[in-house]
Amino acid sequence: MKKLVLFFALIVLGLGCKDKKRNTPEIAKRDTTITVETSFTELFIDSTFLRRFMSAHPMQDSLSAKFQSFYNHRNYQFAWFFPDGMAEFVPSFLSLRNDYIHYSGDSSLYDPALEAAIDSLSQLKKINPNDSLAASTELKLTEQFFRYTDLAYSGDHRINTHELNWFIPRNKLNPEIFLDSLMKNKGKNLSAYEPVNRQYNLLKEKLLQYYAISKNGEPALLETDKKFKYGDSDSLIFKLKNRLHLLGDLPAPDSSLTFDSTLVTAVKQFQQRSGLKATGVTSPAFYKELNVPVESRIRTILINMERIRWMPAAPATDYILVNIPEFTMHVYEQGNLAFDMVVVVGSEANSTVIFSGTLNQVVFSPYWNVPNSILKREILPGIRKNPNYLARHNMEWNGGTVRQKPGKSNSLGLVKFLFPNSYNIYFHDTPSKSLFNESQRAFSHGCIRLAEPKKLAEWLLRKDSTWTSEKITKAMNAGKEKYVRLRKPNEVPVFIGYFTSWVDRQGNLQFRKDVYGHDKKMEERLFGKKEVAATALAE
Repeated sequence: MKKLVLFFALIVLGLGCKDKKRNTPEIAKRDTTITVETSFTELFIDSTFLRRFMSAHPMQDSLSAKFQSFYNHRNYQFAWFFPDGMAEFVPSFLSLRNDYIHYSGDSSLYDPALEAAIDSLSQLKKINPNDSLAASTELKLTEQFFRYTDLAYSGDHRINTHELNWFIPRNKLNPEIFLDSLMKNKGKNLSAYEPVNRQYNLLKEKLLQYYAISKNGEPALLETDKKFKYGDSDSLIFKLKNRLHLLGDLPAPDSSLTFDSTLVTAVKQFQQRSGLKATGVTSPAFYKELNVPVESRIRTILINMERIRWMPAAPATDYILVNIPEFTMHVYEQGNLAFDMVVVVGSEANSTVIFSGTLNQVVFSPYWNVPNSILKREILPGIRKNPNYLARHNMEWNGGTVRQKPGKSNSLGLVKFLFPNSYNIYFHDTPSKSLFNESQRAFSHGCIRLAEPKKLAEWLLRKDSTWTSEKITKAMNAGKEKYVRLRKPNEVPVFIGYFTSWVDRQGNLQFRKDVYGHDKKMEERLFGKKEVAATALAE
């Protein structure tokens, strides 16, 4: 556990990709239009004092530029103090900072001298700007705020996201805007403007719960594959109930040895949280997930908290999120979940790329233009074995390439959805419907197959009254390719993400398999290869 706390303290010490030079923001010009008469406070910092402070407190170039710009924008007005005392949002920031120190184990932000100064100044009813204690405390609070936002919201800057096959643009943080919002809102309603995706704080709460489980002693593992169902009795059922209770699936402790209806519900919930079919009956797959050590789960949570810090805050617009390890598409309308849809993603050998784009075209009765890799690996060998291969698969030569004609047997099904990208990835229908019944759905060549493509087409075209359900069905079965471009306001942002842990809308902590091995790569970068290898052996 100590190693995990140390790890988290280490991963939050920097920003930016390790192989890229960080761009230093330009320093804003000083706004001299702000004077004592036009400002909201009479407290101003002497420019010489500020320069001396910055010389005595060396900062990275980017932090120094943000710090200097903040005070230039204010013409050196105080931010954390008013003439009649300390600002009421100071405790809000300190609470945020202390919360971060608690869950991350990173005490680098704690400054006993600053704490003593705040305690002393909080008692005053009148603040003198020429008092060096007040001025230095003002500047230290600002410095701490920028350091805090860097650590808590921006992610580990040693990590090159592209090396981890993550091509969603990294979230850009503007701490000045956050600090302005903190002041404007007097430290209240933080969730409305805190610069982080809401999943981050939800996972943080679960992380603290798992820390507590680890600290108090992990519940006993079940060294069995024995099948238990409703009505069974066995001495192992007590262990099963105990572990499910401590993991949060069984509401109350239960020492009985009977597999009752409450245990059925708990087993189903755990199965659902683990991406298994919720049968309420134990199985080898169930025990495998149940016996994952708590410290391994903690690392998974930390890895996904890091990924979430790379993501923008959830937009209040229409957007689509596909979570690869979950094999699920989430469709949002004005920031609210409209519906979910099961999907099939790329196999491990043909992994779906993690990136973002903008969906702007629906293609009914599409041709399938066979990629060169599939042409060489599958089609040409098939033609050599059978001269009628193309005709049998409803295919034809199209110049120097092969394409499959529209129709029910087309590999893309009856409709596809384009969000132009350099990876040649898109959403599409499929004639292979049975694969959607599998719990693990990584079978495609990289594109994403949809279980309910017509539902997505109807949602995308819902603002165009000419596209009725009947017309969409007709276009899907016309046998003639038809492109429909969405009007610019109706184009939809798409995020293809990779999250093996998150908190669902019912407040349950979810875990999924690391289908492409991306978690393993993250572990090696964040924990170190030796610790990961040692843990793997222990498991």
